[in-house]
Amino acid sequence: MKAIAAGLLAALALAAAPALAKPVLTPEAQAGVLRDDALQSNAAYQWVSDITTRFGARPAGSAKERAAGEWAAARLKAMGFDTAVVESFPYHAWVRGANDSIEITGPFPQKLAGVALGGSTAGEVEAEAVIFDSWQAFVDSTADVTGKIVVILQPMARSTAGEGYGATSGPIRWAGPMAAQKRGAVGFVMRSLSTDDHRFPHAGATNWSDGKGIPAMAISSPDAEQLGRISAMQRKGEAGPVKIHMTSGAVFPPVGTSVNVVAEIKGSEHPEQVVVIGGHLDSWDLGTGAIDDAAGHAIAIAAAKSILDHGLRPKRTIRVVLWGSEEMSQPEGFGSGGFNYARAHAAEAPNMVAAMEADFGADKVITATLPATADAAYGKTMNRLLTPLGIAIKREPSTEGDSDTDVLYNLGVPCLTLNQDGYDYFNTHHTPDDVLDRIHPENLNQVVAAWSATLWMIAGSDVTFTRPEPAKAEK
Repeated sequence: MKAIAAGLLAALALAAAPALAKPVLTPEAQAGVLRDDALQSNAAYQWVSDITTRFGARPAGSAKERAAGEWAAARLKAMGFDTAVVESFPYHAWVRGANDSIEITGPFPQKLAGVALGGSTAGEVEAEAVIFDSWQAFVDSTADVTGKIVVILQPMARSTAGEGYGATSGPIRWAGPMAAQKRGAVGFVMRSLSTDDHRFPHAGATNWSDGKGIPAMAISSPDAEQLGRISAMQRKGEAGPVKIHMTSGAVFPPVGTSVNVVAEIKGSEHPEQVVVIGGHLDSWDLGTGAIDDAAGHAIAIAAAKSILDHGLRPKRTIRVVLWGSEEMSQPEGFGSGGFNYARAHAAEAPNMVAAMEADFGADKVITATLPATADAAYGKTMNRLLTPLGIAIKREPSTEGDSDTDVLYNLGVPCLTLNQDGYDYFNTHHTPDDVLDRIHPENLNQVVAAWSATLWMIAGSDVTFTRPEPAKAEK
């Protein structure tokens, strides 16, 4: 009896004793736990599913973009973020008309698959086409294009890092229509900036025209090949001049608003020190913007959420930003969500420890470009954390930001990039095929795992990075 009573008293005493505290892990050990758990979570995929199902496409400056921003802020607050607010800014929107069309009217009449470029003016044009195999051929040519339609058939080179996009988007899509107009052209047509062979034309922004430019369109890769064959026949005297009829019903609404969504997990020791992460909220109007860029901002959200889900509090403040209106060009004095965020938060730039953005789809991270730091142990730690995910750390430190963080870099904020595999990214980029079904959850989980470990090693430690010299042109 005494033994039973003693045992009962011991059991009661054990039950009344306080629970043992969880062991405090080193930043690296905790980052490893976050990394491994993220591989089993579909948090980012679920976010992409939710936002694309509820709102579909979210064109820059549209009511859909604003509604998605309000919804995202409420969801982030419900997830446990300390704050989640919507910051509005003035924005010039561009709306695609319902009657985009393009066709060859001679010598071999046939319809083409094409879409107006963002910023293209409205208009209906039928004229002789002057066809160039490359942008450089157009630049070097002395051909008279007055009253004609300039056509550039240059294909985009394919690579994992997307270098081909940068080499063609600027000169051809951005500057091409205006350059053609200055030479007297009445229309501009280009081969889509794509790496696929599907008959999907790819949208994208050109220089802001405010309705004062010329109709500008992108055609699908197969249609560009078709025009190339007809052009070759023309040069050999086997066909007459190529004539094209193109229509754009684009509209430039009055100045409206766009939004950035800003959510924070406050730091426990240095709340004034901020780690900025995010992706853009808006998308092109053709698909649902799953890959570009719901996946990007979902990666940032999921990485921050993994910290909340583990009951952790970072030393520094984590600020997740969903930048609005990244896709469209703007007239002078206005700007994207990244521009407006940097302008609104410029005074905080000295306290921004680092900035990181995802805007390159949903495939795996293959390399990491980290900021320079005097902390030699940091690079070794990151190598141990990222190598198990198949990620190599580049020797050269980061020297720039990304699509929305480049303005912060110019304000002196160190930036880093977890570089994703972009070999297939431009198959669906800016097309109707940019939908949830193109995302592989396991690949997206790998990205979130890399982000979670990287984020904790910045927000949960005292590492400092070498700050870039602020650009004198930035205000």
